Amino acid sequence: MGNNKEDDIKERLCDLSTCREAFEDVVREFGEQLYWQIRRMVLSHDDANDILQNTFIKAWTNIDYFRGEAKLSTWLYRIALNECLNFLNKQRAQENISIDEAGLNLVNMLESDPYFDGNETQMMFQKAISRLPEKQRIIFNLRYFKEMKYEDISEIMGTTVGALKASYHHAVKKIEEYFSMND
Repeated sequence: MGNNKEDDIKERLCDLSTCREAFEDVVREFGEQLYWQIRRMVLSHDDANDILQNTFIKAWTNIDYFRGEAKLSTWLYRIALNECLNFLNKQRAQENISIDEAGLNLVNMLESDPYFDGNETQMMFQKAISRLPEKQRIIFNLRYFKEMKYEDISEIMGTTVGALKASYHHAVKKIEEYFSMND
């Protein structure tokens, strides 16, 4: 989305008379991107939909706190990311499992997902990603699938660019190792 369009939406969000209509534009403009970002974290279509709804509810209820100097997309990604992490933490706590076991659960869910129609290589790639530690998985997804700049990821994650580059590098190495072990 061009900056002019985002600037226009931001301007209308700050005006009480156009705020609701502008927020509908936000949902239209960012809904699909956010859905896929969330879906890559939780893998389940239903969970991703629920988290997307929660993300937009949080964004709407906190619209007064939105700082105009931040990019709208960055702000939304940050909310979505926090919603994903809360969901995954809650899920782990309910099932009383470790992060590693949670990764295996994601793999099992992916294998039984009727919406997943990828080929075997795609399935292996997704399995490798789902085995990454949570933060690495987030960074890898944002960088690899969204082709997001490190600076933007840094704003979303609140981490230095150097740390992000290192995490991304480690994630790529782990994925490569997974593929070489499963050749």
